[in-house]
Amino acid sequence: MEAVATSDLVGLRIKTVRRQRGLSQAQLAHPELSDSYISLIESGKRTPTPSVLELLAQKLDCSLSYLLNGVTAEQMRDLELALGYADLALENGEAFEARVRFVELLADSNLTGLTALRQSAEFGLARAHEACGEQKEAIVIFRRLQGEQLSDEQQIELAKSLCRLYRVSGRLTESVEVAESTLASRSAWSDAYVELGATLLAAYWERGDLLRARQFVAELLDAAEALGSPRALVAANWNAAYTARRTGHGGEALNFAEKALAVQVENGPSRFSGAMHVTVANLYLRLRPEQTSRAIEFLERAMQIFSESPATAFEQANARLERSRAEIMSGRLDTAISFAEEGLTLLPDSAQILATEAHLLKSRAYGLQNHAEEAARELSLARDVLFTMEKADIAVEYWFAAAETSELLGDSDGAVDAYQKALAAAGL
Repeated sequence: MEAVATSDLVGLRIKTVRRQRGLSQAQLAHPELSDSYISLIESGKRTPTPSVLELLAQKLDCSLSYLLNGVTAEQMRDLELALGYADLALENGEAFEARVRFVELLADSNLTGLTALRQSAEFGLARAHEACGEQKEAIVIFRRLQGEQLSDEQQIELAKSLCRLYRVSGRLTESVEVAESTLASRSAWSDAYVELGATLLAAYWERGDLLRARQFVAELLDAAEALGSPRALVAANWNAAYTARRTGHGGEALNFAEKALAVQVENGPSRFSGAMHVTVANLYLRLRPEQTSRAIEFLERAMQIFSESPATAFEQANARLERSRAEIMSGRLDTAISFAEEGLTLLPDSAQILATEAHLLKSRAYGLQNHAEEAARELSLARDVLFTMEKADIAVEYWFAAAETSELLGDSDGAVDAYQKALAAAGL
């Protein structure tokens, strides 16, 4: 059976309410309209204009939203409120609660004819799945939305999300293709296109195409400067920092990152500037270890921001682990252990990478204190997590870190074993 057209549904609703009110077509029509026009509308042969629909809603004493969508004004408010609460939960970092709310909303039969609201709910559910670490589920929803009629902004957002999800899932060819094909259709650069380009950069890094990344980042920076908007400047400079770091240009990386952060602090939501402070601190610790005190300043500001605005447990834990690293580098080992323990307490069970890092940091701090038993225990816990880690490319880095920590503890056999595990994870 063919789907009932929208005009048919509108006409059917008008006919149903008219009969419920005990009105004839002529009574509903006069004096503004003809009864034949009402007949054509009710049969689906004529689509009423917005002004006519408003008139009929007044004469039938029902809401315009009911005639248009089959839901009352009160039901529409309830749906919009439910969507708002789900979006708010996601924005506040409450991904699992947001996922539940979006699922409940999409199960509401009143949403069926409300295309824009349904699409917003599906976008939200996909983002919630991603925030919960459920990349496959998010990809399925976004790919389904690809087949629907979307606004230009939604199409760019969808391409950006798929580019990111394909990348973290190891599907690098698809990640590059979905972004490049969308960028190829642009008539001019916009904030959204610059953000998509910045996401594409990460796929180039993962694919090892650093030459293309260096070329493309220059194009992105030029586009952002021409637009002059905070949104474009943050996206381009932030990802230029990562590109510079990946290509061995540490000084450039810090300059780009601090420029992006300055723009974000002045114009953007505080929560995101908190996460950016943590990343800049990490760059200082890795690229300029002699400026550890500067890194600590960024981390203190990040934790202050997180205490004043919504932040995920992951973000808060990551800030504490970076602070632990900084305290180890500064020789304040008890403080380092304390921050690592705080980070571990905040982490969900699924956060394998940060859990490994926390145990390695504690092991290193205990080792430097000559507390061999505690250091060995933490190293063993880190190795236990590494054995279950699915992402081999990430496991390589942490097996090497485990090997270095084993050497620090004088465990040469453990160091050799960890180095072998690192090589195996790298496919060597």
